[in-house]
Formats: sequence, C-alpha cells, structure tokens
Amino acid sequence: MTMQPTAQPAAQQSLQPAVLRIGDYVLYRDADRYWAGEPNHTFVCCVTRVIEVSHRMRFLDLVCLKTKCPVKDVSPDYLRFLPPADAMRDIDNAPLDDDTVLTSAAIAWLRQQYGKTTV
Repeated sequence: MTMQPTAQPAAQQSLQPAVLRIGDYVLYRDADRYWAGEPNHTFVCCVTRVIEVSHRMRFLDLVCLKTKCPVKDVSPDYLRFLPPADAMRDIDNAPLDDDTVLTSAAIAWLRQQYGKTTV
C-alpha cells in the first residue's frame, strides 16, 4: 500500500510571510462583500497596527491606499502579502534602452543608482 504525502504542495502553502508587520503592503479581501457577490471587495492596503490577542490569534488594522480609509480588526486569513520584489519587477525586467517602458519613479531610481549617463 502506497502512503500519500501529508505535506501540502508549495502552491497550496500560505502565501503570507511568517509575520506581517506595520508598513507591509497587503491585498485585502472584504469577506462580507465578496461572499455577498458585491463589487469592489478587494483592496491594496498598508498594515498600520498588529493586534496580538494570543499566540494563535491576531488581527490587523489597515489603511486602504486608494481611499485612505481605515479598515479595522482584519483577520490575516483575508490578506495576502504583497512582496516588494513584485512591485519592483518592472525595474528588474524592463529594457533600459526605452524610457517609455518604465515609470518615471523607476527611471529616477535607476539614474540615482547608476548615474544619469547609463540610463
């Protein structure tokens, strides 16, 4: 008899970092709006406070980046961490010979790092 592995495949493992911290960017899904089939249920937010209830329970306060509205007492189950590497991928992958591909902030950062003559 062949035993099935008990570990979850990597794709099903949590996408959360070990601990979300103040200042982390997250994708937040409003579960009430989502399950009710209402639009505008998912937002990009920044963590503003972490509330530790016990070693197994915590909640977070967020601020929505688009509306600047606070979102209180959010369960981490409805958050996904947005890694800085994802936000910076356009800089890492964009061709440097075409300024129109990069945002102006990305171009400014590259010029600051490598000098104006190379970008």
